[in-house]
Amino acid sequence: MPKEAVFTMKLEPELREAFMAEANATHRPASQILRELMRDFVQRQREAREYDAFLQHKVASAREQVRLGLYASAEDVEARCATRRQQLLVEANGSDA
Repeated sequence: MPKEAVFTMKLEPELREAFMAEANATHRPASQILRELMRDFVQRQREAREYDAFLQHKVASAREQVRLGLYASAEDVEARCATRRQQLLVEANGSDA
């Protein structure tokens, strides 16, 4: 990809020196490392926004289900789970025989 934009930034001299030393130690240009860091940052931010949107949608959907009464009480869920656990135990014991 052609590189046409220039990015200028201010930073502490100590940070620049440490960064340049590490870039040199890896035999990579500092600009390449910064591009990689920027790409990683952009990707993480996009993923965070997508996850936030997904989560907000799930919460809104759950709230709507509660509003419409489309939910089970904790007691109902526990009763169903107890029944299912018992079925699984019976199946597991039956397959061992």
